[in-house]
Amino acid sequence: MDPGLLASDAIEQTLKSGCDTAEVFIKTSKRLSVEVKDKAVEALEAANDCGIAVRVLKNRKLGFSYVTKPGELQQAVEKAVEGTSWTEADQYNEIPQSSVSGECSVSVLDKEIEHISEEDAIKKALMLEQGAVNFDKRIKKVRNAMAIFSVSTTAIHNSRGINISYKTSSATAHILALASDGQDHQLGGDFAVSRRLSDIDFTSTGTNASKMAISLLGARKISPVKAPVILDSSTAFNFLGILSASLSADAVQKKRSFLAGRTGEQIISPLINVIDDALMPWGIGTKPVDDEGMPGSRKTLISGGRLTGFIHNTYTAKKDGAASTGNAVRGSFKSLPGVDVTNLYIEPYKKSGVKNNNLIKSVSKGILVLDAMGVHTANPISGDFSIGISGLWIENGEAVYPVKEALISGNILDLFKKVEGVGSDLRFYGSIGSPSLLIGEMDISA
Repeated sequence: MDPGLLASDAIEQTLKSGCDTAEVFIKTSKRLSVEVKDKAVEALEAANDCGIAVRVLKNRKLGFSYVTKPGELQQAVEKAVEGTSWTEADQYNEIPQSSVSGECSVSVLDKEIEHISEEDAIKKALMLEQGAVNFDKRIKKVRNAMAIFSVSTTAIHNSRGINISYKTSSATAHILALASDGQDHQLGGDFAVSRRLSDIDFTSTGTNASKMAISLLGARKISPVKAPVILDSSTAFNFLGILSASLSADAVQKKRSFLAGRTGEQIISPLINVIDDALMPWGIGTKPVDDEGMPGSRKTLISGGRLTGFIHNTYTAKKDGAASTGNAVRGSFKSLPGVDVTNLYIEPYKKSGVKNNNLIKSVSKGILVLDAMGVHTANPISGDFSIGISGLWIENGEAVYPVKEALISGNILDLFKKVEGVGSDLRFYGSIGSPSLLIGEMDISA
């Protein structure tokens, strides 16, 4: 399949049918996943996928369709053109024009992942499980020890001069470990993903899951208390995820953002800088262009706690009289471009240089949160949340015993306003990353 020729033919057909502009988005991928259990392969799956989407505009009316086989592209063209008869004209509908063309050179493809064998993939998954099992005899079971390797090719062509293709890779490790001391049982998990295989230590990922499970054994309930809270990087990123939803111009325009109208304001702690970087080397959200073909870039969205702007695709940018920030993202070829982050993270506070342990030492009485449950239930419009937590109780700068079934609630902006310390232990979990954060006194209920 020649993506360029295929797309050119489709675009020509749409223009002959009376459309003003047209776009063809092509995504092909191959995926190898391995799940192991008790030192043996539980499941091995290889899959190849292909999707082609056609988007057209006729008198500012949108038409969209997709197919999964190149031979069915004609049907997608016809349905997309027909779709313009059933939609309302929207003055902000636009297929973008860009100076970017040809093959992009940004480093997003790891040849080691591209050419990984089933044998090597199995070895990585076994290392993941072994890292968990070998850590402690109290690890009684390992669940979801899974390694996934994939390579995707994206091609974007439109009638306004965009003609670009690029290939990306990704490797993922995911594991849950169950610890038991005969009286208590605790789960611990870890997750790692990158576009480069060498960035993932499969053994350490397994070990980290077991460390967490072991550290929570014997967890006890605590009485309600008002005390500082340390969010470990593995939980801090979840709270940043709540905030990220309101950094989308699409959410602002649909009145679903609690940051609407606050550009330029001091909204959170001055210790916090939030950056979205589509060009970060090997980041899982890294790519040379967004899903409309617009160039990716590095953007500081919150600087010193002050909101500096929002992320845009072509539609939201035109509606605001702004420029696209290169944040058009499709959930898959089956959907139209929305607005989402690329690699979003809280910048480590360089002046402090503190890590998780240093933050703990600064707390006389409080809690280190290692797991947050129900983050997805937070209200993305108001920012209100009520979340179950577990972790370690801190006294005099030392973790003294594990805690379970505690609860913190509040508002996401209020939480980030209370940040009193930022660690240097930045870690990404998918496309969102954070260092550990020290939050001033919060109400912790049982």
